Amino acid sequence: MRIIAGHLKGRTIHEPHGRHTHPMSEKVRGALFNILGDISGLSLLDAFTGSGALSFEAVSRGAAHVVAIDKDRSAHSVLERNLDELDLRVQIHPVRANTGGWSLHNAEKKFDIVLLDPPYDDLQLPLLQRLVKRHVKPGGLAVLSYPGKQAAPEFDAAKTVETKNYGDSQLVFYRKKA
Repeated sequence: MRIIAGHLKGRTIHEPHGRHTHPMSEKVRGALFNILGDISGLSLLDAFTGSGALSFEAVSRGAAHVVAIDKDRSAHSVLERNLDELDLRVQIHPVRANTGGWSLHNAEKKFDIVLLDPPYDDLQLPLLQRLVKRHVKPGGLAVLSYPGKQAAPEFDAAKTVETKNYGDSQLVFYRKKA
């Protein structure tokens, strides 16, 4: 897997082995960041980070700070390795934790953009609802990667602003209500 654009364009990253993660394809990742546009100086939460590909892409494109969370030991080890090889420990804060537990202990943390790419076999809709409500700044965005054949959820605290379908996955963009 490689970083698509920005100052790290072309750099490769390692991926975790196993079935606990489903890496977002380059096509979908590129579409995600093209739709987001200029993210220079913004803060992001990558709530189910896996290899860190979304976090690395965000920083490569100018994001100021990313909190990258994953509970899987293998994924976290790969994230740490990628952070060292890309020298991104200042911009990206890795957290090995259950995202729900992290949220409970960090309720005050707010982000411009929250990236939600949960395992498709365990979508945890109540947790996604809480992450949008608690961690997206007013007027900020949440982006959900969701199975392409399912109707995307609505969130009480946000309005759906765009949906893009890519076959087996879709990206749903939500704007947090002020």
